Amino acid sequence: MSADRKTEPPQGKSQVATQPARKAWVKKTPVDVVLEQINKQEQKVNDLREELKKQERELQKLLQAKKVLEAS
Repeated sequence: MSADRKTEPPQGKSQVATQPARKAWVKKTPVDVVLEQINKQEQKVNDLREELKKQERELQKLLQAKKVLEAS
């Protein structure tokens, strides 16, 4: 009967072996940490500006539609 069964590797060990290796940890200086935070904040502000531009365009479209509806 045991010949009919499929042999499967233990799940715990097979999953660990298939994951990619982690990057080596590189110690950062305080200057590097602050510069990284600045870059992240700049990116966040730029993303928010883009989102604000989209929202302002949408608002302008809705205000124009409101003018048309009020005029009729």
